[in-house]
Amino acid sequence: MPQPAADAKALRRARKATVPRAAWLIGPALVAGVAYLDPGNVASNMTAGAVYGYLLVWVVVLGNVMAWLIQYLSAKLGIVTGKSLPETLGERIGSAWGRRAYWLQAELVAMATDIAEVIGGAVALNLLFDVPLLWGGVITGTVSIALLLLQSKRGPRTFEFVVIGLVAIIAIGFTYGVFIAPPDPAGVVGGLVPRFEDTGSVLLAASILGATIMPHAIYAHSALARDRFAPAAAMSPARTAPLQDDGPGARIPAPLEELRGISTSRLLRATKWDVTIAMLIAGTVNLCILLLAAANLAGVPGTDTLEGAYAALDAGLGPAVATLFAVGLLASGLASTSVGAYAGAEIMHGLLRIKVPLLARRLVTLIPALIILAAGIDPTLALVLSQVVLSFGIPFALIPLVALTAKADVLGGFKNRVLTTAAGVAASVFLIALNGILLWLVLTGA
Repeated sequence: MPQPAADAKALRRARKATVPRAAWLIGPALVAGVAYLDPGNVASNMTAGAVYGYLLVWVVVLGNVMAWLIQYLSAKLGIVTGKSLPETLGERIGSAWGRRAYWLQAELVAMATDIAEVIGGAVALNLLFDVPLLWGGVITGTVSIALLLLQSKRGPRTFEFVVIGLVAIIAIGFTYGVFIAPPDPAGVVGGLVPRFEDTGSVLLAASILGATIMPHAIYAHSALARDRFAPAAAMSPARTAPLQDDGPGARIPAPLEELRGISTSRLLRATKWDVTIAMLIAGTVNLCILLLAAANLAGVPGTDTLEGAYAALDAGLGPAVATLFAVGLLASGLASTSVGAYAGAEIMHGLLRIKVPLLARRLVTLIPALIILAAGIDPTLALVLSQVVLSFGIPFALIPLVALTAKADVLGGFKNRVLTTAAGVAASVFLIALNGILLWLVLTGA
């Protein structure tokens, strides 16, 4: 009888209908990519352009190239293992004190992230509506709590839509001015030549890299990919089943793929597109910020601060450009602070194996930013220095990520190729070397 064949054909059609289109697999990288568009990026790139012109264009470009590889590896870890980077490290660090020490440095990085994001939102509210900085910080923190509640109540897809909408606002706000007052092409090409001018340029280079390749984005992306593609039975033993290394064509245990209803290979292909789109957006926006400052603010007194840059844009290019700049800064602060808090919660959960109420978690990391605002410390200086702290936190996230994704007992047949691991090692060495040079210059007063 033809009945069995008909049943098999119907089953294949049903499975095909449930497999999402490639476009619907895109999203986690766009959310993680918000970390590359936070107020720290704005302050670092704006200051670099205003003070050094086109000198550090190469740092922005190189940072985004390295970011593509790093974010893809983070997402791959979350997809293949069904666990985030903090969870994986929490399982593999045998010493309880070792986990706590690692958590402490990651927590300090998360706080530095919050400082940049909350201060950026506060400055934007002050520029747009003359809201006092302290109250602007409170408002920014409150909105981030609302966005996190949305993520926990409505799921990752709704959260993605909201954040992607904010990314669109950020992109418009920060790129509009470049079309009104385009940069010098020769200056842009000259800025692609790697070089430094003085200690300040090294400091800003480290700040740009800290704002571009952010440790909390590495932690967050693995968790976002895990949550977005979590199997229907989230607590199934398949999530913790060991991987089998059966050669180049090896696959993770079938139960995980069956629970998801889609192959891991297809998820990884879609993730490459996801990361590529996110990094193109982030890289373009960051470059536009630096070029806008280099072309229009270089040598103008006071433009090494966000407030001064806003005033100079208003005077030189008109209120429309200045207002869009401030709106982009506000969207940047609101979107990035929610992603930062998400990363902080995942770091604590994965390394300390405890869950803290969302409100308590948000308040703990919000307090340092509010103290800085209340103390009257220059917001732009605080933003730039917070990015330097992030730069020093990069190796602690990047080295374990590259090492874990190169291991067959972690990713099985999806482990890194030799060239991928080599590129990851090269990025790690470069970043660590830059931080070492920066530390030496600062300590010696060079």
